[in-house]
Amino acid sequence: MSAPFSGNNAALISGSLAYDSIMVFPGRFKDHILPEQIHILNVAFQVPEMRREFGGCAGNIAYNLNLLGGSPRIMATVGDDSASYRARLEQLGIPLDKVRQVEGTLTAQAFITTDLDDNQITAFHPGAMNFSHLNRIAPGDAVLGIISPDGREGMLQHARDFVAAKIPFIFDPGQGLPMFSGEELLAFLDMADYACFNDYEARLTSERIGLAIEHLAERVKALIITLGGEGAKIWTDGECLSIPAVRAEALADPTGCGDAHRAGLLYGLISGFDWQKTGCLASLMGAIKIASHGSQNHAPTQEFINSRFKREFGENLW
Repeated sequence: MSAPFSGNNAALISGSLAYDSIMVFPGRFKDHILPEQIHILNVAFQVPEMRREFGGCAGNIAYNLNLLGGSPRIMATVGDDSASYRARLEQLGIPLDKVRQVEGTLTAQAFITTDLDDNQITAFHPGAMNFSHLNRIAPGDAVLGIISPDGREGMLQHARDFVAAKIPFIFDPGQGLPMFSGEELLAFLDMADYACFNDYEARLTSERIGLAIEHLAERVKALIITLGGEGAKIWTDGECLSIPAVRAEALADPTGCGDAHRAGLLYGLISGFDWQKTGCLASLMGAIKIASHGSQNHAPTQEFINSRFKREFGENLW
């Protein structure tokens, strides 16, 4: 792997800031939805348990990178209701200079209802996220970037901007992947320096583009594919590295685990770690996150992260 990036060590994180309203229905959806009446569905679920969390891929990635002592710089669009999120980011010491408030809109919001069988019904309002293309990237904004799920036009624009600004970046489409054709996905890969998918996303990308995964890996410096409880694989320099999974102390909530993993990748790249160490750190961050409810409620110290890394992999992180 190349030497550490020089100069300012900011990571520009392009993606969403969102509020997540999470509700728990103390029953089972299947007991209230009649299959033969699905065409005239009209149901209401009483949800005595509800919580509102800070979320969005950019917010989650930045939160985890901040835990590691990195320098996240969020680039996102928010609405008129963003005051509490902005105050939180300020409290964390995360810059807001690239967070644009779009008047007359709401911040992106997800409303998630889960039943006793862990089935979910989700409604997502993109709101200000649809204006993400108004944000632009300039030379010197960061030493490394990432494109995470955001407005479609914004993701396309920011990829071109990163290239023009000569800032290397990770392409991480996540749940935004279905918005793009095979031709567009191939263009993203050819612009990106690195790409990251989960196993399903990698297979879908391979199918849409019409290239096997090992050939997709040839388009970037490194292709990272996460495999959940089985760890991850990293294709780089013509070889495939196997990254072990880290055993979680609890399996509380998988929401945001992928974003925690991406923060580990960003930190490892900026720090000049080799790919094995970078992948192991990413796996560890995902395992730490899954032990807590919500995407941004875990708060391990850097001492804890280092000691856990040493316990898992036999060496200090720092």
